[in-house]
Amino acid sequence: MLHGGGGTGKAAATETGWGAKADEARFLAVFPDAMPPNPTKPSSFGRNPQLWNDGSERFYAGQNKVDDVGFIAAMVDDLVARFAVDTRRIFAAGFSNGASMAFRVGAELSGRVAAIAPVAGACWLEKVTLQRPVPMCYITGTEDPLNLIEGGVPRLATGGSDKVRAKSKPPVRDSILKWVRAIGSPMTPSNASEADGVRIETYGPGRDGAEVI
Repeated sequence: MLHGGGGTGKAAATETGWGAKADEARFLAVFPDAMPPNPTKPSSFGRNPQLWNDGSERFYAGQNKVDDVGFIAAMVDDLVARFAVDTRRIFAAGFSNGASMAFRVGAELSGRVAAIAPVAGACWLEKVTLQRPVPMCYITGTEDPLNLIEGGVPRLATGGSDKVRAKSKPPVRDSILKWVRAIGSPMTPSNASEADGVRIETYGPGRDGAEVI
């Protein structure tokens, strides 16, 4: 579970409650930390936020890019070596910047990840090519000012933006359709329903029965 920009793994564990759920349902829940732009100073949400290198090119101007895909792959190797891991059931989820990183992990580690669940983030990759079709459950809110349904520059609570988040995001549907295309699914939903203010669209099945929901 990949935290949002400026967040921490510890906060993601608290927010999701997945530590207790993992104990109850007997799975491993892992909450890694991203690197801040200046690793020699303490991380800070406003001044030195921990950020995933999600492929957006937003965070590393004039400095070396962090290989977060390599980090996550190495982390999985370490977990597999130390615990009883079913390597066919490794999942990546994330929120906001962590959601964008989950898209990148699903694409670049598609031979290792069973499915992804990005929440309120964008797929910044220009083209998604999968070694195997990776199912996706994508969740976002219609009123999210940082992940605008029609795309555009994220708006902070003040109504403005900042240099970290100022890059215009693609429309939400663009991120969804990139994944629909990548799993080899028809580009129109096979099913759509709406109840209690929640709309669910299902695309697929694509190759090997993969779906985008």
